Amino acid sequence: MKFNCGEAEARKRAASIRALGLDVDGVLSDGRLYFTSAGEELKAFHALDGHGLKMLMQAGLQVAIITSRSSPILERRSKDLGITHLYQGAEDKLAALADFLAVAGLETSQFCFVGDDLMDLPVLQAAGLACSVPGGHEDVRSRVHIVTSAPGGKGAVREITDFLLRCQQAYDQFLPP
Repeated sequence: MKFNCGEAEARKRAASIRALGLDVDGVLSDGRLYFTSAGEELKAFHALDGHGLKMLMQAGLQVAIITSRSSPILERRSKDLGITHLYQGAEDKLAALADFLAVAGLETSQFCFVGDDLMDLPVLQAAGLACSVPGGHEDVRSRVHIVTSAPGGKGAVREITDFLLRCQQAYDQFLPP
């Protein structure tokens, strides 16, 4: 994990986070788009990321997915994980963020977002804690507080969920006795 703002500042910001927002392609998935011969879209999601999101929600944090694309597969994955705040086809991600924060009763300082491309910048710049992945666009990576070590779709989200849980002293409850 790389801290662009310094580790102490990142930990301070993480301690006040009450919700995690995620882009999908390049963050929850590896960013590659797969299509069957029938035109059906396929995506791969990492089990570690899913378990981290479940742990985060069990600890009382909310999760929102904000993506400019729409996919039945994402709807299924969100349902499987218990994520109810799903914003698909969100061309204006900042408007989706405003809607989520209003519904959740939160302020931007309590919101962490993980994004990887230029369209994510408005939400990243508004977030109390902004994160990206190693494969993210260089203009995104240089403007966030944290860049994960793990790539998108391969444990990056778990890296962030574990970091948030540790900074809020909520991680140890998930360790076996």
